[in-house]
Parts: sequence; structure tokens; C-alpha cells
Amino acid sequence: QVQLVESGGGLVQAGGSLTLSCAVSGSILSFDVMTWHRQAPGKQRELVATITSGESENYADSVKGRFTISRDNAKNTLYLKMNSLKPEDTAVYYCAAIGTTTGWRYYWGQGTQVTVSS
Repeated sequence: QVQLVESGGGLVQAGGSLTLSCAVSGSILSFDVMTWHRQAPGKQRELVATITSGESENYADSVKGRFTISRDNAKNTLYLKMNSLKPEDTAVYYCAAIGTTTGWRYYWGQGTQVTVSS
């Protein structure tokens, strides 16, 4: 069973930065796509950023230019570098893995809370 463990969340002031990490049990390369999602209170979970095994990146418009997704294949770890944080970025952030090895269903981490104060 795949395990994804996020870390790095916390409280930060608006304009600040945080880097989230997601440790993947097994080889991160076994997944076609790694993703970060977030869910704010009372809102649906939304896709924030994706990175493929070929290092192709995509971002939600709301975070484009501020967030950077990356992966360290040797460490089997996914990252999300978040700059210029805004109060509206406050949410629980989840990493997820998806691909042929998962039957194209998401495997989720437990989430990490990010709170941005104004």
C-alpha cells in the first residue's frame, strides 16, 4: 500500500513563504503524475499543481507565478514551494499520486494545514 506523508505546513504571514514536502513510500517514479491539492473550510478540494514523471508542470491560475512544484526522485519526495502567500491560500494541502500503477485513481496523503494571516 502506497503511503504519502506531507509535512511543512504551518502559520505564516501574508507575503511569506512555505515549502511543503510529501514523502512517498516506494519509488515516486512508479506514478505517472504527482499532484498537490488543497481544501479550504466549506469549499471543495481543488487541484493546485501537477508534475509528471517527465517533469512537465501545470498550475492552477490562482497560484501560477507564486507556487512551484518539484520532485526529488532520489529521495522519493514531492515539494511545493509557496511564495507571496495570501490569506486565501489558507487550506489543508494534500499530495496525491496517480497513474497506471494506481488504476488512475488518486492515492492521498493525510494533509497538512497551511494558515496565512493577514
